[in-house]
Amino acid sequence: MIIKTKKYALDQKTYISLAMRSWVKHNWYWGFVPLGLIFINAILNITGVYPNWWIYLVIVLLTILYVLFWAVQFTGITQMEQTKALFQKYVYEIDSRQIMLKLNAREGGILKWDQIRSVTKDKTAYVMVVSNDQAMNGMKVNWLAKIVAKGMKDAQFLYLPYSIFTTENELKFMDTLLKRKGFLSEAEK
Repeated sequence: MIIKTKKYALDQKTYISLAMRSWVKHNWYWGFVPLGLIFINAILNITGVYPNWWIYLVIVLLTILYVLFWAVQFTGITQMEQTKALFQKYVYEIDSRQIMLKLNAREGGILKWDQIRSVTKDKTAYVMVVSNDQAMNGMKVNWLAKIVAKGMKDAQFLYLPYSIFTTENELKFMDTLLKRKGFLSEAEK
């Protein structure tokens, strides 16, 4: 069976929201660094070893700037010419071999299942994270570019809302297909 969806384009606000949510989900533990620094500074203030107030301000400011840096990165993706394809209207044809993204009858692309790193099923959609490992292989980049690429590893995904599927049977087949491919557990189905 082949699932053929309605035409759909990912909204830029939805993209930014999902990318930031994914980034927070994978990097929440870094929040302990500023909390630890604030705790250490509070102890130093209470004991009188090094009384200061400005360190609190610097820690909070740097934390906000760090989160804003990533928000700007994800917002910038929506404005780049190279990522225009993420926000075009596609008809998705999904089967057990591949996912075809069709702009029209002649233009489109193919995404093999081994290029999908993970799939999340939420209340309104399937979110399929596309692996960027093939694109990163053999690239010579500096340390900053590696950090940014690692932070952006979940920034390329397919967002397939349930509303683009034409029948309930297609949704059931999609669940079965994702379960067979090992992306969904029995509990998520």
